[in-house]
Amino acid sequence: MNVAPRTPMLDRRALGRALSCAADAAVADILKAPHGEGGHLARRIGVTGPPGAGKSTLIAALARHRLARAGRVAIVAIDPTSPKTGGSILGDRIRMDALVDDPRVFIRSIASRGATDGLADNLPEILGVFDDFGFDEIILETVGVGQSEFAVRELVDVELLVLSPGAGDQIQAMKAGILETADIYVINKADQPDAAKVEAELKATLALTSPGDPPPVLRVRADAGENIAALDDAIEAAAARQAADGDGARRRRARQRIKGLVWRQLTRILADLPQEAFEQPLPDLYATVLSGLAEGEAG
Repeated sequence: MNVAPRTPMLDRRALGRALSCAADAAVADILKAPHGEGGHLARRIGVTGPPGAGKSTLIAALARHRLARAGRVAIVAIDPTSPKTGGSILGDRIRMDALVDDPRVFIRSIASRGATDGLADNLPEILGVFDDFGFDEIILETVGVGQSEFAVRELVDVELLVLSPGAGDQIQAMKAGILETADIYVINKADQPDAAKVEAELKATLALTSPGDPPPVLRVRADAGENIAALDDAIEAAAARQAADGDGARRRRARQRIKGLVWRQLTRILADLPQEAFEQPLPDLYATVLSGLAEGEAG
């Protein structure tokens, strides 16, 4: 990607309103809205990994570097929603305060709400708003995830898995899940003593699980900006490989989008069913739920 030309002034208020509307839209509203095909698609970089790996700090350092290539960068940070209160801290803006005043950057924290895969309800619609406003890149930070939560792969062009020293047990647990989906593996906090050990363990695991050439493993120190340039180059290389299958990105995004809408509808149907419905034989209960899905109405 070449250095982007100067971009027109961003209407941040209009963008904020559009994002709020997208986040709050019901399934029925989303289905009724016009859906343009073949429009502008911002490059999407997904950043995932376990809590405490330093994802937010890495994203702040990476975004500053990416601005040399992209004229406008959006950062979407997903915070977990409490299953008890429904609240969310939405604190990633605080950890990225050095970027807040840059007019080329827009940071949005969103609550995961009913999503259970490290993402958020209506996330495809939210990301689509940034496409409509002409952003060049979107950096998406997932909720701190475990081994089975790898839905972000469907929504992004390049996926980064961030680990930190002391992650040996995490690497073993991730072998059958998220460890197999990333394009680039980042060991943050490279100044800590166990960083080299984690790098060796990760490379040994990838040699067994990744056919052909294993993905790159990079040690960085995000808080000091160390090796961020090498990570930037690795992202460019991974994006170039993905670009060879341009239609594949659209198919993946469409698949995850419809999956999310169906999941929201299913959750609503199950919540609205009367207690006696669950006393039906399993085939009848299954038919009841399918009938509700076929109605296509969402609350």
